[in-house]
Amino acid sequence: MKHTLLLFFLVLTLSAKTITPNDVYAHTALIQEHLKFLLKFYKIKHHHHKIINKTLLTSPVQPRDTWQKTFEILVKINILRDRHGYTRIEPIGMEPIIDLNPSMVYGMASRVLTELKIYEMREEISVPKFKLKHFSNKTPLDVFNNLSHISASFDELNHSEPSASYIFSESMRIYDDLTIILRYLSLQDNTIPTKRLKSANIKDVEQIALKMLDTIQSFQRIAGIKVTNLSQLVKKNSSRSDIYTFIGILLAELQPIKAHIGLTKSVTPPGLTYERKTIADVEQLMQWNLKKLSLIKNMDRR
Repeated sequence: MKHTLLLFFLVLTLSAKTITPNDVYAHTALIQEHLKFLLKFYKIKHHHHKIINKTLLTSPVQPRDTWQKTFEILVKINILRDRHGYTRIEPIGMEPIIDLNPSMVYGMASRVLTELKIYEMREEISVPKFKLKHFSNKTPLDVFNNLSHISASFDELNHSEPSASYIFSESMRIYDDLTIILRYLSLQDNTIPTKRLKSANIKDVEQIALKMLDTIQSFQRIAGIKVTNLSQLVKKNSSRSDIYTFIGILLAELQPIKAHIGLTKSVTPPGLTYERKTIADVEQLMQWNLKKLSLIKNMDRR
């Protein structure tokens, strides 16, 4: 009997469907169908080619970065829910791992689709039954680019990009992660916030994010973690949505570092809701985050 059960579970394991980029892309394509319908339903103009020109990446990305894109979209669904008077639902977090399984992206894409359907049901919108299409030769980069397009389409649906308060909230999640890392490494943290720069703009925040990315990736190289070329995240005319993405990617890139040093059970705390924050507040907090990150000279526990 024991051997029969073992054989049964072995067969189930071997017969389990392997999730491919084609499967994930098919789910993102289904999300796009729903978004196209909603944009038309609300009579909102969709700037398809403009979005592609702005969001398209050509350098390969890691599954952790693609997963972060799905998290970003769930936040934008919360913005949509808030605009229509519904309570927000906290996007799911995940324990840090060095190599994220691409099937996790599939799961998050499925959740995005489910949350979108729930919104449509609450709004009593009669939506066509879109069929799941089949694709071939899709890559993880194709999935990332499709998710970027979806994220920008949500900005259209929300009539706005993420506010400075949302960007501040994501920056606070970096602050929380860095605090946890410094405590775990027994590093004394006497840093204090920098002086608030009232004239700070998005480019100022982007420059700080670039410095943080350089430092994080130097740690990744030391730890033997795959490093992603993320230079295309820097835009000529960065928007609030661009910098929100960049800060989210910083969080994603921190996760394998946390896993490497042993913080495998430390899920990044959820983002709190803030109001009336400005880009100056974000710049001040990101400067503080940079100072905290600079305290890490090596990744060994003392």
